[in-house]
Amino acid sequence: MSSNILVTGAAGYVRVTATVRSDEQAKFLSESGINVLQLDLTDEKAVIDGIVKHNSELLMFNIVIHTASSLDPRLAFNLLTGLAEQQKASGSKAYFIHTSGLSAFLPKTGWPEGEMKDSDSIFETEKQFAESFALRKNHIDITEAAKALGIASFIVVPCTVYGKGTGQWNQLSVIFPITIQASIKQKSVSKFPEDGKCAGVHISDLTNLYGLIVKNILEGSGALIPNGMHGYYVAIAHEMSRWETLNRLAAAMKARGLVASSETQVWTSDEAAAEATGVPAMFVDILFNSSANIIADNAFKLGWKPKWDETRFLDNIDDEIMSVLELGKAKSSLVDSLFLAAGS
Repeated sequence: MSSNILVTGAAGYVRVTATVRSDEQAKFLSESGINVLQLDLTDEKAVIDGIVKHNSELLMFNIVIHTASSLDPRLAFNLLTGLAEQQKASGSKAYFIHTSGLSAFLPKTGWPEGEMKDSDSIFETEKQFAESFALRKNHIDITEAAKALGIASFIVVPCTVYGKGTGQWNQLSVIFPITIQASIKQKSVSKFPEDGKCAGVHISDLTNLYGLIVKNILEGSGALIPNGMHGYYVAIAHEMSRWETLNRLAAAMKARGLVASSETQVWTSDEAAAEATGVPAMFVDILFNSSANIIADNAFKLGWKPKWDETRFLDNIDDEIMSVLELGKAKSSLVDSLFLAAGS
């Protein structure tokens, strides 16, 4: 059987089928030449039917790249169940690539102090601290569920993603567009009182990491590279100073007449930042003012070679502004998911 890839979320590669939630997304992507499977990923039966009952050669999915949500584990469990059924029916090994978030490895969310590599005993450490943060518990539960079903699993952990994407539906990331839109709204770029480092990765470099994992699977090495309890792939291409980044952003926005001054201001409180950014106050510090204690190792061992570093990012920071002015608000459900989590 040839390998076919199902991507949750409106995305597309060669011979990829993308799952979407809305009629609008389905119509847009179909007209763009992307195979579309419209599914409610919270509906287990619908997901199983979508994966298993499409039994033509072109739609036998044995690889799922799950990018739709890291916060709601039900979606991952339903996809794993469908993959297990497909694996049983086809006799072909199934693979599940889960997308998560760097907040699982922040001291502010309960992750222990002291740096660790993603090639270290991350799974065992997460298990010790799983109950203190939902994302870590999701990692444990998804990894254990995949193992029980005989599915090779991988967890890709992006950091702050930047750059304009090439997808047909959403071409904007989250953090920088929110920051830029908030700055336009209040006519100034604001920072938190303390400086620090944050991790960054260009969308093209992140995509290449997914591609490397898939390449290994297609070449028959999917079960040989780190997977399951060892399958953490932290996508950190470089670090960058938060203040330096915001200073460069303020200068670029002032040059475009979007803010009143090239000098950054200081947020008076998390609540003020939340109001300006449209993010729940309890997540402001995590998203905009935190540093992770995790070092990317597995991705580089796999041969990952990011092309973007801090210098290139800062030298091209005006691209982030141009993308927001061109495209407006990101078509992402992340902020909505954060509000749901904040209310739970």
